[in-house]
Amino acid sequence: MHRLWNATRLKLTAARRRLARHLPGRFQPYAHTLPDRYPWLFEFAARELGSNAQLRLLSFGCSRGDEVFTLRRYFPNASVRGIDVDPRNIGIARARAAGDPAVSFAVAADTRDEPTAGYHAIFCLAVLCLGDLTTHSAPRSDPYLHFADFERVVTDLARCLKAGGLLFLHTTNFRFADVLVAREFDVVLEAEPSQLAPDVLFDRTNRLLPGARYRAVGFRKRRPEDVAGQPTGLAEQRLG
Repeated sequence: MHRLWNATRLKLTAARRRLARHLPGRFQPYAHTLPDRYPWLFEFAARELGSNAQLRLLSFGCSRGDEVFTLRRYFPNASVRGIDVDPRNIGIARARAAGDPAVSFAVAADTRDEPTAGYHAIFCLAVLCLGDLTTHSAPRSDPYLHFADFERVVTDLARCLKAGGLLFLHTTNFRFADVLVAREFDVVLEAEPSQLAPDVLFDRTNRLLPGARYRAVGFRKRRPEDVAGQPTGLAEQRLG
């Protein structure tokens, strides 16, 4: 078993070196993205928030901007901000924006510089994951990904979200239900099995959860008066 894991670690290390230069805070080394990649999710967000409302939206890990420009189509009156850890991606996204005043981009690995309660919705889609962990059947996510880093990132995403706002997390190697801040949210959207990526899941100690699937992808932040006296919510979110 140890010999197999050592071989897997060598493959993973080689893959990461091939695919991307090291950028502190990076989870996903791939820049691949597509326009309107998750129409069912964006349509749900538009129904819940109102497609013509004056909103502030954040695309976390926006890559080269496809998600930002997709959100502009679904929310024509919204201000949309995209952040990405790779300055090359942001350079491409800014060039594509062509001076659109409703769109902004920033190079960042996290949201520490974003305002508290500044956004009506935050989209973090296929960002907090490393596909090589699935491809190479890794029994642990560390030393490549750590649950503590996932928790730190999503906890600050929660800080940036307005009460009643929506947080979308799709294709992650960890479950939002295992994060303490999840007690401040209610599940409002679950993906159908066919809408889930094959990426494997790991627990709070970075160990593989064999066969686990996690369908919860959309979460509404409770208002302060709704949080007091409520159960933690960690067991309420579907883990099967």
